[in-house]
Parts: sequence; C-alpha cells; structure tokens
Amino acid sequence: MRKFTFVFLWVGLLAGAPACSPVRVLNTQTSPGFNLGSYQTFGFMEVKADSSGVNIPSEYLASLQREVASQLKQRGLTQTTTEPDLLVNLGVVVQEKTQTRQTDIRSDPPYYMGQRRYTWKSKEVEVGRYKEGTISVHLVDRARNELVWGSEAESVIPGKEGKVQERISAGVEKLFSSIPVTGGVSGKP
Repeated sequence: MRKFTFVFLWVGLLAGAPACSPVRVLNTQTSPGFNLGSYQTFGFMEVKADSSGVNIPSEYLASLQREVASQLKQRGLTQTTTEPDLLVNLGVVVQEKTQTRQTDIRSDPPYYMGQRRYTWKSKEVEVGRYKEGTISVHLVDRARNELVWGSEAESVIPGKEGKVQERISAGVEKLFSSIPVTGGVSGKP
C-alpha cells in the first residue's frame, strides 16, 4: 500500500509539472518606465541575418515578422510604414553545432595492444549535428531613437518545415510574454 501511494504521488507530481519548452528566452531588458500601452503604431527596420554559412530561408524571416506583428497587434498597436511610434529591429543568427559525448570505459572498452598492455583514454565522440537559431527583437522609440525593450530567444531548429513555423510562433509568443503593458491593453494575446 505504501509503495502504491508513493507511485501515485510521483505520477501526480509529473502530471502537474510544466512541460519543458524547446525555446529559451535570454537577456530581456526593459528601459525604466517603458509601457507598450503608450505607443500606437509600429514598423519594421530592415532584418539583418547572420547565417555563419547556414542558409536562412526567406519564408522563415517573413514568418518571424508576421509573428512579431501579430503579437504587437494583439497588444493594441497598428502596423504602419510612415513614421511609426516604435521601430522593430529583428536579428537572426543560425549556427551549425555538433553534439558530442564523453567516452566511458563501460560502454567503450579498452583496445588490446599486445603483450597484455591495455590502454584506454576518455575522449569526445561526435554523435550528431544540428542547427541552433537565435532571434533578437528590439523595440526602439523612434522619436527618442532609444531602445525601450529587447529580448532574445534561442532554440534548436527542427528538421521539418512545419515544425520550424511552430517553433518560430512559440518563440515569439514566449518573448512577448514578458513585455510590460498597462493602460487598458491586455498583456496576454
């Protein structure tokens, strides 16, 4: 009976725990007194993409802009190309990374060198390659030419195109969840 209660409690804790997000938000910064509700319009600056040799499809950049525009519109702002109150500066960096593991004597046995001399040395072994993407979103007050809010998010880029779109959407939503909004406009989409 005691064992059953322990297992039931353990399963209950796991079910109530939040799922791990594949997107990590980094370096969010807000200027003192910033309130998104005091702005009416926004517009985009030119997107700068650093691919470090990795090709970034233009549809991913367009999707990123659509998601950011959607988040700002949900918070009461209107997109315009003529003298917007807020300028949105987007940055994208994609890097190819290598996943490694440390060898272990239990799973990687020593080699026989003759004359009963066995040697074994721990080393790093490549187990896979993947792409990691980082997006940065900076909101700039156009009248003062001052950064008022900025944040970055990073994630492993999925191999399937549909999953990439989902990851962009989830990443932008997570970024904008920390933006301060008051004055009758909801901070949640």
